[in-house]
Amino acid sequence: MGKLRYTIPNGFTAMSLLLGVGSIVTGQLGDLELAAWMIIWCGLLDVLDGLAARLLKATSDFGAEFDSMADLVSFGVAPGMLVLQAGIKYGELELFSGAFWVLLIAVGVFVLSGAMRLARFNIMTETPVRGWFTGIPITAAGGGLTSSAVILMVRYPEIAYAMPLHAYLPVVMFVLALGMISTIRFPKAVKREGYFINSFTAFVVATTYYCGITRSYPEYLFFMGLFILVAGIIAGRVSKYKEQQSGD
Repeated sequence: MGKLRYTIPNGFTAMSLLLGVGSIVTGQLGDLELAAWMIIWCGLLDVLDGLAARLLKATSDFGAEFDSMADLVSFGVAPGMLVLQAGIKYGELELFSGAFWVLLIAVGVFVLSGAMRLARFNIMTETPVRGWFTGIPITAAGGGLTSSAVILMVRYPEIAYAMPLHAYLPVVMFVLALGMISTIRFPKAVKREGYFINSFTAFVVATTYYCGITRSYPEYLFFMGLFILVAGIIAGRVSKYKEQQSGD
């Protein structure tokens, strides 16, 4: 039973990895909405993976490396391919045009930055501050914003076609890539002091699972993801400022 308990969190990781591959294939076949939902499901499995590892005390070096490999596929390569496919379809990019190459380079930088972000996380012997990430996590960049944004493009094509996606999409991918490899302090979803923040975290997790399982309210997922991204960066800056002030 000792070694068997490791199969549960690793099983969640394996399912996330396979769903990421499935998302790439599904997007290539033309069903961008399903491909995007599959990335969101990868995020749900990623939460279960970490939760199971902690509850079963089944953390291991193998699990950490396996999780990073799965994250790179599910939240790096799969979202990158999805954005490229959405750009071609809704941004009406011609293959091998200048705008196409710009978006392709942006997607490549996004995936490369995600890989560097995961590698840096794995070799860090200790976190700078308990409860905080260094840089925007790849799960937030690839699993939340990009996938829900593509779902909105599919559901509101008239808005998508009216927007200059050939300009917006590369900028978004470059900004997210920069956020992942930066030293921005970003909050982890851990228990904190204060009833409100813990209740808010529980609410977001519960509603995200509901939306993901039922494939509903992508608008909520996108705008909540955007809010958490902005609020998390601000919270990190405030936390770092307070730390510096107390140090003085």
